[in-house]
This record gives sequence, C-alpha cells and structure tokens, in this order.
Amino acid sequence: MDAYGHVNNAVFIRYLEEARINFLFRPDKEFKQGSVVARHEIDYKRQLVHRHHPVDIELWVSEIKAASFTISYEVKDEDLVYVRASTVVVPFDFETQRPRRITAEEREFLREYTDEADEEAVAA
Repeated sequence: MDAYGHVNNAVFIRYLEEARINFLFRPDKEFKQGSVVARHEIDYKRQLVHRHHPVDIELWVSEIKAASFTISYEVKDEDLVYVRASTVVVPFDFETQRPRRITAEEREFLREYTDEADEEAVAA
C-alpha cells in the first residue's frame, strides 16, 4: 500500500509473480528445468484501494513460440478490472545458464490454457 492508501504498483508485479508461479510449478505439471521472465507489460486501469479481502487474478496463455510464451492476466473483481498485464517467459536451463526451447510436454500443457483450448471445448 502506498502513502495514499492504494495498492502500490510494485505490489501488482508480486501479484502477477505469485499467480504465475502457482500456474507453472504445480505438483502434477511443471517447468522442471526452470524459466525466467523476459518482459512485463502492465496497463493500470483503475486504482485498487487497500482492503481485507482478496482480488481475483485470471491467467491464460496468449502466445506460444519455440523458446518463449506469453502469459496474460486480469487483476479484477467481478465487475471491475484494475490491471491488464502480460509476461513473456523464457524456459531456461540453469545448468548451462542458457535459454532453451519449450519441450513437447510443456507445449501441450500450455495449450490447455490458450484461447484455442477454450474454442475447442465450446466446439466439442
């Protein structure tokens, strides 16, 4: 919270980080070799005033490339969007200290959370 009683802009980065970690590093599926953030983009839509109940974060995969993918987010309540954001994530091999390509298993996992997956579910 900043001096004006609003959630500080830096806190939104932490919210996105927590959502991304919960998404990528789950017991059933995860990016075992690791990943790093290449870029964040955040559009602040309205102020989020400090309160004692949580805010929702919707997350989906908006783009998958050979060696990176983009996660998109909305930080919101039911009827208000506070932030729209995206993060470019690069799979990373910490042993070699180099970026790596997305594996077939990772690509399959990521596709489950794209808009394409939603369209396929509606068509089925």
